[in-house]
Amino acid sequence: MKRHIPNIITLCNLLCGCIAVIYAAGGNVYVAGGWVLLGIFFDFFDGFFARLLKVKSEIGLQLDSLADMVTSGVVPGITMYQMLQMSDIMKSTNAWVVYLPYIGFFITLASAYRLANFNIDTRQTTGFIGLPTPANALFIISLAVIQSTGTIMLLHSTWVLLVITIISSYLLNANLPLFALKFKDYSFKNNAVKYIFLAISVLLIAILKVIAVPIIILLYILLSLITKR
Repeated sequence: MKRHIPNIITLCNLLCGCIAVIYAAGGNVYVAGGWVLLGIFFDFFDGFFARLLKVKSEIGLQLDSLADMVTSGVVPGITMYQMLQMSDIMKSTNAWVVYLPYIGFFITLASAYRLANFNIDTRQTTGFIGLPTPANALFIISLAVIQSTGTIMLLHSTWVLLVITIISSYLLNANLPLFALKFKDYSFKNNAVKYIFLAISVLLIAILKVIAVPIIILLYILLSLITKR
């Protein structure tokens, strides 16, 4: 029975992703974001329990990527599509602009390529090469929430959103070594960067709320690059 526990948790991630798709397609980014967060929570613990119970399997690896494809691949693509729908260029009378939001699905395509590559890349056993799809999903969805509040008008600029889409798609598959939040032990000496990152993240969220999320993702990339030198 215990060998099925990690896969059941993975399927919970997939279920959350399916529900998030429905809400994201309906433009309810807050609820969609909540389901994505829950899905990422399950995504973290399926691997944790697989290691704890010593039941890691090939099917578990494949199932994990399939679940992530929905929760952290399809949902951010739909979210960027919706963001582009709300951007300033949609006020144009040109007929071609109705097709522009579909560029948001480049994020979904880049996520699919990353997840497929992750399964065969032996370098990513203790860390990541390129931005993990859950981190990218949180980045995109947090921007959508910020856009909906109208506090940062730049997020209503079509060209800014297109640049974000391109950068997001690039980072998913870039040859950038990034640390993973996995602990072989809990000593500060061996996990200083992780503890510092978590502490700063909690502080930023407490002060800035949802605006902190994209800052945290950028901080994650920066700290990874600095510590890998």
